[in-house]
Amino acid sequence: MKAIIIDDERLARTELRRLLTPFKEIEIIAEAVNAKDAAEKITQLNPDLIFLDIQMPGKTGFELLEELESAPEVIFTTAYDEYALKAFEFNALDYLLKPIEPHRLEEAIKRVSVKTKADKFVTTEKQFLTADDQVFVKDGDRCWFVKLSEIRLFESEGNYARLFFNDFKPLILRTLNSLDERLDPRTFFRVNRKHIVNLKWIENIEPWLNGGLLVKLKGGQKVEVSRRQSVKFKDMLSL
Repeated sequence: MKAIIIDDERLARTELRRLLTPFKEIEIIAEAVNAKDAAEKITQLNPDLIFLDIQMPGKTGFELLEELESAPEVIFTTAYDEYALKAFEFNALDYLLKPIEPHRLEEAIKRVSVKTKADKFVTTEKQFLTADDQVFVKDGDRCWFVKLSEIRLFESEGNYARLFFNDFKPLILRTLNSLDERLDPRTFFRVNRKHIVNLKWIENIEPWLNGGLLVKLKGGQKVEVSRRQSVKFKDMLSL
């Protein structure tokens, strides 16, 4: 498993490397000293896992994750315990306090191993849900059996996702990443970190800020396509 250590303190990076030496399944492919450096290396090297400090010069570890289109698995490494709840809003596998204790690091690596095996099983077994498939949706006391072709937009709200169909906006306990893995990419496109759109519901497309695009859906919502995703978006829709 390819990993990047992200920490502004050289001694902390060196110590974590030393602690990771017994775990042969973890290959440290790079180190980063701040969020900007980390974003570039994550994009270039596509790691499976990052060990991420929170308080760094410039942007925090949380701000880094918010900017990524698709984040690797994350283990936070920090000297501050007050960010633990927020860390798990980002689906962190673990939250390690400095100085990192070897047995806690071992527990975290075991979580990585279990998650990796589970993901491989799901990837092997799964089939994409197509626009013709129907899904059961429950939000509180209300239930729907809705065809995916009728859902025009998925919007991330932490570990939940809001679905937009007809005049309904139910909230379900699914992350946007998990939905992105199941939905047919020929119909559903991840336009940015927070949204997946149904391509068949797009009414209008126009240029937007910083080289991005703005799509208007038939239901009235306007959603920005990030600059990075705009390239894929144009390739997908061009002849």
